[in-house]
Order: sequence, then structure tokens, then C-alpha cells
Amino acid sequence: MMRIFTVMLMLLASLAVANAAPLLKGDRQGQPVTIKSNELSSDSKSRTATFSGKVVARQGDLTIYSDKLVVHYKEEGGDLDKVVATGNVRIVQGDRLATAREAVYQSVEQKIVLTGDPKVIQGDNTVTGKVITYFVDEERSIVTGGPDTRVEAVITPKEKVKNDGQKR
Repeated sequence: MMRIFTVMLMLLASLAVANAAPLLKGDRQGQPVTIKSNELSSDSKSRTATFSGKVVARQGDLTIYSDKLVVHYKEEGGDLDKVVATGNVRIVQGDRLATAREAVYQSVEQKIVLTGDPKVIQGDNTVTGKVITYFVDEERSIVTGGPDTRVEAVITPKEKVKNDGQKR
């Protein structure tokens, strides 16, 4: 029983990490980010750039779709502070997909928070909850439920191959 529980935890952790980690790490660093939308408005006083209407943000093999994407910059240095994607949020990389009503990346805390029916899917495996939080530097995630929403994971075992090469 303990072994099954441990395997399930490892699968959940790898599923959540596999979906969230690509947002900020890997080969995309240094690659240009292309953002397309119906409208862009910027506000120097509030240090924001707002993309709205069928937003598609792409960097390398990672694509974020949303109705609206707001980029917040720090007061000093103009570095990225926070990115908020809202409305029909889909984050896609290969066969991995994360969906939510809102996704927030916080630069200082190095975390991504998915809320609003968040769901992470990879192949036949899924995990859902009220909030999915991924801590980028620590490569760990937390999926929490709420009063009306429990954490749910569906883990489909991979087909095992016998020594003679035939699938079971």
C-alpha cells in the first residue's frame, strides 16, 4: 500500500512539474517572446502592458492562450514583476496542457498559480483541484482543494512490456 502511495505521489509530482516547469525553464531562455492579440495598451504610470482579445503568447515550444494578458513591470529597472493571464487560459507544450480561468506568474516568488477550475493534463493523466501552485526554483507543486472542490488525480499506468517485447 505504501509503495502504491509513493508511486502515485511521484507521478503527481512529475505531472505537475512537467506541466509547469516549461513555463520558465529550458531551451526557451533567451528566445524571443511573440505576443499576438487584437489590442495592446500600455500604461507607463502603472508600468503595465495589456494584451486583449484572442491573446497568443509564444516562446519556443511553449504557447499561452488567453482572453487577456497583463504584464507588470517593476518600478526600478523595468524588469518583469508579474504576468496575469485571464479568461480561457490554456498553456500548451507538446502533449502537455494546463487550463484555468487565471494563471499568475510572480517573479519575486518564482511561482505560478493556476485558479478557476485548474487542470493539468499529460497524455491520459490529469490532476485537478481548486488551486495549482508551482514553485519554479524548488521544482515542487501544491494542488489544493476547497470546500466544494477536492483534489483529483487520474493516473493511467503505462503499458508494461514483457521481456519478449510483447505488450501485456
